[in-house]
Amino acid sequence: MNFEFNNPEFLWLLLALPILAFLRSKSGKGATLLFSSVAIAKVAMKRRKTRMGSLLFTLRILALALIIVALARPRLGEGYSEREESGIDIMLAVDVSGSMSALDFSRGANEMLTRLDAVKRVVDEFIKKRPNDRIGMIAFAANPFLVSPITLDHDWLLKNLDRLEIGVIDGNRTAIGSAIAMSVNCLREVKNSKSKVIILLTDGENNAGKITPLAAAEAAKSFDIKIYTIAAGENGIVPMARLDESGKLLRDNRGRPVYGGDAHSSMDQSTLENIAEMTDGKFYRAMDFAQLRSIYNQIDKLEKTSVKLRSFTTYTELFAWPVIAALILLGLENLLANTRYRTLP
Repeated sequence: MNFEFNNPEFLWLLLALPILAFLRSKSGKGATLLFSSVAIAKVAMKRRKTRMGSLLFTLRILALALIIVALARPRLGEGYSEREESGIDIMLAVDVSGSMSALDFSRGANEMLTRLDAVKRVVDEFIKKRPNDRIGMIAFAANPFLVSPITLDHDWLLKNLDRLEIGVIDGNRTAIGSAIAMSVNCLREVKNSKSKVIILLTDGENNAGKITPLAAAEAAKSFDIKIYTIAAGENGIVPMARLDESGKLLRDNRGRPVYGGDAHSSMDQSTLENIAEMTDGKFYRAMDFAQLRSIYNQIDKLEKTSVKLRSFTTYTELFAWPVIAALILLGLENLLANTRYRTLP
């Protein structure tokens, strides 16, 4: 609720009121009675209890001020806005296999990060930049599982993102095709969408699942779903964090991943490039944290539509109140002028 004047330009007239008061004080008032002696006038002045002219004039000025305020049309507005969403629906498919425990995305010796740690930070930023989009998430290793369906409840989505950890599912294999297929199933059921996008991030090769990545990409293409693919990490020998016997990541008492030795890392870049090309998407390669953040920023800029806001406001007009007050003051002035402060002709 807000207070405003519909015609505020009338308020400039208030500046004329002090001028009127000044001119009246200079001009004075014509005599009501003529006395033959000044002494008689002095006696009459002593018997006055008030300056009736000033009082009546003040009432008139206040009434005029209220009329000016009424002309400016004061009003109370109560409104609301409707937001037309951008219409972009996004599924984030994130690899959580054991190879995502590689430490090549660390930001120095004092900030050890697994590949998954880095992805979670960047994806968190990406989600927060897109409050008007419906976003869902799938995590995958040997099998895909739904972290969050398509939703505008990004707080809930971010909480589920924070819970992602290596070892929550069998991390010895990677089912890229199955992850794409599940993402397609989530998106194809969404109605009234201007654009549907999958952002697939992986650091490995498809070696699990019954659906090949290219077959899943064909399905995405048939539903006009665009896929951006991101290959994360370096090829070759990379430092790895230690995993326990069940495949879960081990961390120290400060929450940092524990170094577990070096291992060989490789990925099927060619397949990821083909997936992106088939669906009119784009392939990216992230070798470190800075590149990963830059890639998600680029995708954020590519997939943008304007958000339309429609505002509606209902107004309660208040001009009657200053008019009523002005009439009361004018009535009081008239009453006083014809009773207690009546002037003789």
